[in-house]
Amino acid sequence: MNRSELFTPMKIGSVTIKNRIVMEPMGLMGLAGREGEFNQRAADYFVERAKGGVGLIITGFTKVENEIERMKMPTFTCVTHNPTAFENSCYEMIERVHSYGAKIFLQVSAGLGRVAKPTLLETQPVAPTEVPNYWQPDVMCRALTTEEVERIISRFEEAAAIAKKVGFDGIELHAVHEGYLADQFTMSVFNKDRSDRFNGDLEQRATFPIEILKAIRRGAGENYPVTVRYSIRSFIKELGKGGINIAAKESGRDTEEGLELAKILEKAGYDGFNADTGSYDAWYWAHPPLYAKDGLYLPFVKQLKDVVNVPIIMGGKMGDPQLAQDSIKNGSIDFVGLARPLLTDPEWPNKVMKNREEQIRPCIGCHDGCLQRIFNHKPISCSVNPACGREKIYNIEKALEPKRVIVIGGGIAGLESARVAKLAGHEVKLFEKSDQIGGHIYEAAAPDFKKADEKLLDWYRVELERLAVPMYLNIAIDKDSKELDDAQAVIIATGSVPVRLRNIEGIDEPQICSADDILLAKKPVGDDVVIIGGGLVGCEVALWLKNQGKQVTVVEYLSKVMDGGADTNWANKSMLLDLMEEAQVNIMTSSKFVGYKNGHAHIETANGVEQIVADNVCIAVGYSSVNDLHDEILSRGKDTYLIGDARKVSNIMNAVWDAYEVARNI
Repeated sequence: MNRSELFTPMKIGSVTIKNRIVMEPMGLMGLAGREGEFNQRAADYFVERAKGGVGLIITGFTKVENEIERMKMPTFTCVTHNPTAFENSCYEMIERVHSYGAKIFLQVSAGLGRVAKPTLLETQPVAPTEVPNYWQPDVMCRALTTEEVERIISRFEEAAAIAKKVGFDGIELHAVHEGYLADQFTMSVFNKDRSDRFNGDLEQRATFPIEILKAIRRGAGENYPVTVRYSIRSFIKELGKGGINIAAKESGRDTEEGLELAKILEKAGYDGFNADTGSYDAWYWAHPPLYAKDGLYLPFVKQLKDVVNVPIIMGGKMGDPQLAQDSIKNGSIDFVGLARPLLTDPEWPNKVMKNREEQIRPCIGCHDGCLQRIFNHKPISCSVNPACGREKIYNIEKALEPKRVIVIGGGIAGLESARVAKLAGHEVKLFEKSDQIGGHIYEAAAPDFKKADEKLLDWYRVELERLAVPMYLNIAIDKDSKELDDAQAVIIATGSVPVRLRNIEGIDEPQICSADDILLAKKPVGDDVVIIGGGLVGCEVALWLKNQGKQVTVVEYLSKVMDGGADTNWANKSMLLDLMEEAQVNIMTSSKFVGYKNGHAHIETANGVEQIVADNVCIAVGYSSVNDLHDEILSRGKDTYLIGDARKVSNIMNAVWDAYEVARNI
């Protein structure tokens, strides 16, 4: 398939980019050293994407100062904290990136302002004016003095000089975007009562990013490319609350103001926009989860295209090669930005160019391995690519002594362990007791907003066929199975089954079902459905059914839905909750299912027992591990490993990471 538009060179400022594919900036958690330098993991991380064929790499959040807003080191990279250490960490990294014909821009930031987590700071959080901290509203951010603002601006001159000296091809300002410090200066909701030149009307509020650009030009010269990470609209419904509805009232920057500000910044001399929408208050716009549509920023960026003449980069669920190609071809954007798709598969550009798109490992939009790990102060990685962020220290190497390996279970954990073991040089056979591989991925992929899970399963099919891994279906292995006789290692990935409730009136009635029954259409579903369990599965099923026109009630024992069990990323969680609110899903918390009779679910609340009409009662209270086989096979003296849900019920990331760790070390 011809994707020629994606591989046509284009300039940003004075620099020619070899193709239209840009590695979008992401948080560098785990990739910074104690002196603010890039560590070796960072070099391997960026070089892997350059090797994979990307045209431009934008590094991710790097501070220009660490005194006024002092972060605990080594949280982020910082140009001026120890300039010598920073410079020395860049030279070879940039040389290696350039070896593959890729360009690399340093993304530099004025700071986080009100969205800095107090636990990461050694100083009081700052902002343009006094405002509550986003993460801890009881902590007030102090207003920056004029002298401090001027000092931050001056650091951009120093940072730009260093960036040019070490070989970066350009700079991106982070950010008039997502509500970070520079963005806070441009929005009246955060920049209210300053009496200096950094406040006033929109043009005056743009003074801070304009003065930053002037400082960069002083440090690196007039012809040095400078782009800006730019949010066209904030989607702030109110402080701390995002707006899922495009028509909702905007408290931050609306689209009209966003387009006007873009014209101001272009006139000031910025060479390009790296455009999106959203803010911390609406994190799911800035970091679109699986529930968001592919290319969700396109309607906004098309408007931006009408008012500016410099190149526009746009990411935001653009991992579908056809969508990327079409968006370049029809002139909606100039460069397609890829963030998570390049975490899952650094070879995305090369595979597209070589017509091997079926081999692209898909991002599933879970945020568990990337954004959630950054949020929890862990190194950035990827749920379905465990080597991400540790490319050289955690890659797959050939085993010195190949073994005969049996994998029991064809769910995600079994498939990944079979893939990795085969790549490590072992002789691998996979056995699945049902008539298809995939495990829980089948029901998980049933809702229209979770088709990425289905794509992941398709990818495993392609990979295991390519690697010639034999898969035997409809074979249940037990400790006496002859298939185990010659095995030197056994990986047990037998998964989990839905938890069944006991000792409840009517629990065995045919109207009672599991989430699996509904998702796989094993039972007919009526118009009124009560879902017992307000965790991730229960809430997703509720939204899916509500979107089909059903009347849905979610019953949760805890005081909040999605408040126990798996640690769901806030972008995903908040979007799902807002979607449920928008769809008017009925939610009952601090409530307990106590019985089913005469077409009604009996729910115990603080006010007594309520009866709710229910054609079906869906039990979604979790899963339990299936692991009996482990001890039985272990008794045969085999090297035996228990992975995935069979070890501990969790999520796709746990299954993949378990499998990868075990299989690469057999």
